[in-house]
Amino acid sequence: MTTELWITQILPNQNRLVLSELNDAVKLHRRIMTLFPEQLGPTPRQRAAVLFRLDEAPTGFSILAQSALKPDVNQLPADYGTALVKPLTPLLGHLSRGVNVHYRITANATRKLGKNTTAGRPKEVVPLLGAEADQWWVRQAESIGLALHTVHSSQLANATGRHRHGRLTHARTRFDGTATVTDPAILIHHVQSGIGRAKAFGCGLLTLAPATR
Repeated sequence: MTTELWITQILPNQNRLVLSELNDAVKLHRRIMTLFPEQLGPTPRQRAAVLFRLDEAPTGFSILAQSALKPDVNQLPADYGTALVKPLTPLLGHLSRGVNVHYRITANATRKLGKNTTAGRPKEVVPLLGAEADQWWVRQAESIGLALHTVHSSQLANATGRHRHGRLTHARTRFDGTATVTDPAILIHHVQSGIGRAKAFGCGLLTLAPATR
């Protein structure tokens, strides 16, 4: 799997079109996919390795989109906002064993119920919240080559929207903190492929930045 990646930051304007998409995970997914060629086959998101995340700060919203193909931000409507595209490959090249990083991920923390469960339908996928979500992230991080030092979690509003199969709802938890890289190859693989479920709807994008301890 290639590790050539691009990271795109979109600072959206606050007009009616944009706000309708920021409040609908399906619409935002479709908007992000307009930045890539149409001829990508039946699974275009996976083919282009597209992941995205909507961040909210006191100064406003920010959309981060990661992809294996360079996006064409000229496909955004003229009044959508400003966009900056940068290669992510140089950062990935510095992810060696023992390197300390800041991390952030908005994830759909879930578990699948067993066939003899009394907590719901057998094999139903249920969201994890609070301490259970934190424990989920600790397990995920260990399995993808990160040794966590700190974990700060925030429960976000559900990702919602409507597609051809009906209305969707995905629980979202944002995890921030610091960690040490323990397995660069496995970590880079999961940076590209994403973590957990609901990747098409704004979950699973893990971003990293250098840190000093």
